[in-house]
Amino acid sequence: MTIQSVKDLEKIKEEYRLKLNLPETIKVNIGMASCGIAAGAKDSFDTAKQTFLDDNRIDICQTGCIGYCEVEPLVEILSKGRPRIMFKNVTKDKIVDIITAYTNNDFSDKKITKLILGQVRDPRSLLEDDMNNPQENIDPLEGIPFLEETPFFKGQVKIALRNCGYVDPDSIEEYFGKQGYTAFLTALKETKPQDIITTVKESGLRGRGGGGFPAGIKWATCAKHEGERSIICNADEGDPGAYMDRSILEGDPHSIIEGMLIAGLAIGSSHGYMYVRNEYPLAVKRLVNAIKQATAFGLLGENIAGSDFSFTIKISTGAGAFVCGESTALMASLEGKVGRPKAKYVHTVEKGFRDQPTNLNNVETYANVPAILLKGAPWYAGFGTDNSKGTKAFSLVGKVKNTGLLEVPMGVPLRDIVFNIGQGVPGKKKFKAVQTGGPSGGCIPESLMDTPVDYQQLANVGSIMGSGGMIVMDENTCMVDVARYFLDFLKEESCGQCNPCREGIKQSLDILTAICEGNGKQGDIELLEELGVMIENFSLCGLGTSAPNPVLTTIKYFREEYESHIIDKKCTAGVCKNLFIYEIDETACTGCTLCAKKCPQDAITGDKKEPHTLEQDKCIKCGICYDACKFNAIVIK
Repeated sequence: MTIQSVKDLEKIKEEYRLKLNLPETIKVNIGMASCGIAAGAKDSFDTAKQTFLDDNRIDICQTGCIGYCEVEPLVEILSKGRPRIMFKNVTKDKIVDIITAYTNNDFSDKKITKLILGQVRDPRSLLEDDMNNPQENIDPLEGIPFLEETPFFKGQVKIALRNCGYVDPDSIEEYFGKQGYTAFLTALKETKPQDIITTVKESGLRGRGGGGFPAGIKWATCAKHEGERSIICNADEGDPGAYMDRSILEGDPHSIIEGMLIAGLAIGSSHGYMYVRNEYPLAVKRLVNAIKQATAFGLLGENIAGSDFSFTIKISTGAGAFVCGESTALMASLEGKVGRPKAKYVHTVEKGFRDQPTNLNNVETYANVPAILLKGAPWYAGFGTDNSKGTKAFSLVGKVKNTGLLEVPMGVPLRDIVFNIGQGVPGKKKFKAVQTGGPSGGCIPESLMDTPVDYQQLANVGSIMGSGGMIVMDENTCMVDVARYFLDFLKEESCGQCNPCREGIKQSLDILTAICEGNGKQGDIELLEELGVMIENFSLCGLGTSAPNPVLTTIKYFREEYESHIIDKKCTAGVCKNLFIYEIDETACTGCTLCAKKCPQDAITGDKKEPHTLEQDKCIKCGICYDACKFNAIVIK
């Protein structure tokens, strides 16, 4: 049917809810985002489909990523009048057993109970849930924690990620059931464009792509300029370790479409563009399907819901250039030109795509917009800090126990994210630093882990919010090598258009490489600082102006490591191969022989239950013995 009003939405939602809430129906949601598929979710999905093919009671469905990537594949099972339960590590050999156990209401098998991650109390994530049976008046299972009270989820507030992991990304009906398109249709029928912009302004929503510019001000400025206005969604997520946008695209594509529709209505645009990384094929596939569904229901196209508002969306895939995450470079690429940034004295809201007024926001920004219109600006502004309102999604990766995707209110201390949600560094290793903001972000040490996560506070310690990547590092991370790694990445990704960025990054990288190879000299640290200030102040675009952050922060907070590399010719972390050796501590070695068995060079010898020795001439410093030793007998010197 062609939807004409919110009442039409309600009718579809009710039909779908009745179908889903049949007393005998058991719904099995399997996390089928890229992370889940990589962990084996597709095999679990196919096994379940095949096994229960003839069982009409059991509905095997897919969802996106709920965030807890460390314990994928994740499976949620629910039915009317019974608790919703989330299971972890559900590989293909376990999927049938857990579905059978839930169907029979029999959790006596300890192998099954060990897989239970928690009971899902509130799948609504702050927004009204009209489907999937509300959890009120359902007796919970004894001894099983609620998902929201487990360490990874406790303290999270999901707005941009509200539907990820709870709806089928290929089902527009499930998105309707989560109040999908209600905000847009209400705004279309009842709200003036200026009032929409005012709401976004008052919410305090800032761009989540890295720049952090207030979204409402950008919308208002674009709406003032004459011309054929365009709406662009930046989904060119290029930061190493970042996958917030990908997860929303794969798990809740309709939220971005609805956000773009609202932006088009507010600004006065009839066409939108999504610029997506070519490395995100699943995201593109689900976006294409979502656009087809929205068009079929009359939510995209001409004269939407009988109004004079028309809007279409086209998808364009980028070629993997990191610099195309910058707005002007992205627009140049979208026009079929080389993706190179332009000077910012002319703003894109005035002359952007095809020299017309253009509003560009990233995926997470647009995903927030429908929730803001539904719940109101004061509600959204009630989260966060004075200058950083709302919530922020982060990907937490690196040397941390609970890797995954999370969303917390702005202003939460870094310590809460890394040590409460992330549960700290695994094993007996010590935490060293966390980098925020991607390759252009700063490295923040243990002493500053109480820093609140907001735009200003991160800038004060030399880092940036960026798009939301967080990389945790432990004691075996060499901070000089970290700076070298990120400079190497940025050198390759620089468009080379301006001298400060092109030459400055190259010169800095050459110095860092020399230091890591044992050829550093007195004055190198000061020269790196001088180059950093020059690159920061005189580069053309954000790639260059933020490129020195990893160098300047590692020098500021870990200067002793630079001095050790240069003066003592030592890498205490055991990363820079020319500056350390492995030795065996005879007092700690138990003679278990594990290191000798794993050494690819046969460099370790010794009798069983006797201290071993390591021949330096044969050692290639691969680190296999260091990782294998359970008694900390392999030491770095």
